[in-house]
Amino acid sequence: MTRSTPGRATGLVNNAVYQKGVKIDSPATLAGTFATLAAHPDAIAWIGLYRPSADELAELADEFGLHELAIEDAVHAHQRPKIERYGDTLFMVLKAAHYIDATESVEFGELHVFSGSNFVITVRHAESPDLSVVRKRMETTPGAFDEGAEAILYAILDAVVDGYGPVVEGVANDVDEIETQVFDGDAAVSRRIYELNREVIEFERAVSPLIGIIDTLSSGFADGYVGDILQQYLRDVADHVVQAKERVEEFRLLLRDILAVNTSLVAQRQSEEAQALSAASNRQAEETRKISGWAAILFAPTLIAGIYGMNFKVMPELHWMLGYPFALGLMLVGSLILYLVFKRKGWL
Repeated sequence: MTRSTPGRATGLVNNAVYQKGVKIDSPATLAGTFATLAAHPDAIAWIGLYRPSADELAELADEFGLHELAIEDAVHAHQRPKIERYGDTLFMVLKAAHYIDATESVEFGELHVFSGSNFVITVRHAESPDLSVVRKRMETTPGAFDEGAEAILYAILDAVVDGYGPVVEGVANDVDEIETQVFDGDAAVSRRIYELNREVIEFERAVSPLIGIIDTLSSGFADGYVGDILQQYLRDVADHVVQAKERVEEFRLLLRDILAVNTSLVAQRQSEEAQALSAASNRQAEETRKISGWAAILFAPTLIAGIYGMNFKVMPELHWMLGYPFALGLMLVGSLILYLVFKRKGWL
């Protein structure tokens, strides 16, 4: 997901002109930047924009000759990481990632970078990445601007890739927690697996294209040249990207296996519950049969006793000497016959 701070001012948020590694001006407007560059032909402008308007980008396009397709991408955002060359200008899209401990989620930020021989323009559409840290580090590091605009491009790329490290660690911890939840039978784990897998896929989309981007940069920046030092630095960044990509692939495989195990465990638990329910139902049916059998057995003597208990005068058995033993025998025989019948059927 991509988040921004409510109320954050948009447009020009950071602007400076550097000459021989020293900041010589920090204009408040783009027009001031253009004027400073005109007065110092060997200077470099680093212009930082946050969700700029189309008019601001059009002003920059007119001044630096930026391609209209790249401007359109920067205005609308929602682009995948890529690098494109328009004459002597490079246009690069990067996806920064930031792990949020409080919510155990990954925040993604989109960054667009225009680069020419004497300028670097960064366009952010989210709080991440924080390029002010990169700018301050370069301003306080002697020789950081020696390679010109290429050095700024490398610093931005390196900062984005370095930000992937904490994300990898955070996601790895989440995967470990999910494994524990799965075997503990946590019912909420399925949703967490799905959400984390979605973040891993988005993370993979951010990391994978960087290999091609670095290869393109290694073949030449805006001026078609890459110094030996920058080549070494780019190879180091490439190594970090490969490591991050390998970990992301591991996460996808692990989450796939965890989901399969969770599905199997859920099915097993459902089967066990169904078996337990079936066993309980069988026990209940058995008890019902026993109760019904004994009720039928007791019903026979109750019926006979009820009939003779009505005491009608026309009942000859009432005056018969063997009437009482006959009634008791009839009760006993009836109950015995019913008992044998239910016993044979397995009800008792």
